[in-house]
Amino acid sequence: MVAEAGTQQDERVAGRVWTVRLDPYGRPSAGAVRLSCSRPACAEQRFPDGATAGRKAAIGHVNAHLAHIRTGGGPRGDAWCACRGADCAWHTPDPEAGRRGGTRPPVAVSCGGPMVLTVYADRAGRLWRIAEMCARCAAAIPNCRVLDTAPPPARTAPAGPGQASKTPDAEPTGGTVEDGVVAMFSDHAPLSPAAETSSTAAAPASVPRARAASPGAAPRRTKRWGKIAQRIVPYDLEPDVLRLELIELGDSFRAYQQRPEPDLVLLAELHERKARAFRLWADVSDDGALRHEAERAETAAQTTREMHANRNGQLVGDMEGADGPVVERLLTRGQAVHARTVLDYVAAHAPHPDAEVRLAALMLTLRAARAGTGNITGQDVTGWLKDDAERVLEQLVACGWLHLPDTGTVADLVASRPEDATPITVPALLPDRPRPFTFGKNNRSRISGWAQKVVGDRKLRKKKATATARLLALYTAAHSRPDGRLGRPDDGGGLPLDEVAAFCTLLPEQVAEHAELLIAADWLTEADIAEGRLRGQLTERVLPLSGLL
Repeated sequence: MVAEAGTQQDERVAGRVWTVRLDPYGRPSAGAVRLSCSRPACAEQRFPDGATAGRKAAIGHVNAHLAHIRTGGGPRGDAWCACRGADCAWHTPDPEAGRRGGTRPPVAVSCGGPMVLTVYADRAGRLWRIAEMCARCAAAIPNCRVLDTAPPPARTAPAGPGQASKTPDAEPTGGTVEDGVVAMFSDHAPLSPAAETSSTAAAPASVPRARAASPGAAPRRTKRWGKIAQRIVPYDLEPDVLRLELIELGDSFRAYQQRPEPDLVLLAELHERKARAFRLWADVSDDGALRHEAERAETAAQTTREMHANRNGQLVGDMEGADGPVVERLLTRGQAVHARTVLDYVAAHAPHPDAEVRLAALMLTLRAARAGTGNITGQDVTGWLKDDAERVLEQLVACGWLHLPDTGTVADLVASRPEDATPITVPALLPDRPRPFTFGKNNRSRISGWAQKVVGDRKLRKKKATATARLLALYTAAHSRPDGRLGRPDDGGGLPLDEVAAFCTLLPEQVAEHAELLIAADWLTEADIAEGRLRGQLTERVLPLSGLL
């Protein structure tokens, strides 16, 4: 019995460690490095050309060891934690030991969890370490990645009463096979009878014996372990329902990443669950980093719901239970705000009150909004202005609002083809001037495409809509709600008639006439002017262009 108990610890082998280093050699100014590995079979390599080549070789060397380890079965579940073998110095250094020049004092060991295969790389790119260690130590080491997990070692069921194997030559002592805790963590050889007697007499109380399993009892199950947000869920995290929720959430996020198509509603729910779980985890462990992660998850959930709302044209608060067809919007809510900013800017800075000039200034502004420059083809301007294109462009060039290349003319621009576009410059939008817009390159392209779809609408072209009617179409689309109704509900609905007229270069009493043209072109379902406001609604075919007020 004593022999069996004493060899249980000996059966476990030390965790393996591979350490790859880059060290300088030769003259410091030369930058040469030497690659060395802790495995005796690996030869030293030298790289006189510098650290870049050495670092590349070191990474290849580490990957070769990893491939060999995985081919050989991966991490071993019956090995001792290599970090514990180093007195857990990899994650609990003692800064005083180096100054004293003495031996580092022992630290409390808190190993736990399954054995894992890890790789560590320091930030300087000079040290790589592959090691077999427990999951708890791996989680405590910065810049340490878990690559593989060993299956738990097989457990031998304790012998029942009267079934313990007896060795005739073995004498009974204080330790037995059933004393699992004593046998597993004892670092001493078996005591002699005399020493055992004196030790027992000196001890104030005997060590309690482990309870033997009752006959017919189910074997103990190994706890599940998991990982979420680059964190290993602690093996002993309490309450247990929180530990299981974190493990399940990690699995759910990884399963979501394998989906062929995104599901924003599901992703938002996962982020909300993560926020709740991490907030509770932070309260349990008093960890500020976990609390910050919970706040990030809350923000991610809100952003994901807004993305879903923008795609479907729903208000964020009305996502659940919303009926009606799902509409794929061309603009997000933020992009629609930027589009209205561009409309207001052009209304205030267009060089001439003519509707044709204002329409051309709007489209050119959208092309040059980011850096004051853009490319235009003859097909673009004739699509916006038809027969007035050359006259309008001459006005813009003459007043200095638009610059063409030194060797180019307006006629050349109108005749240019898509494969030979004409570069243009809007001086007021150059980077050395005050920036009127804050959107980026992708948003600029999206808003410009939205305006192009409105101005080039097939039914508007079929009805031979004038520049004024197209400006009205742009304004109503930009200032509509997701359901197509014009104006904000908190303003009583509808659009201020004087603002509509000012943008379209009309008199207020002329707006009704052009609104009828939009009804005939199947742009508006209805239009009503009363109490100084234009009320109406976009048709269903135009809903993808709505401004999501």
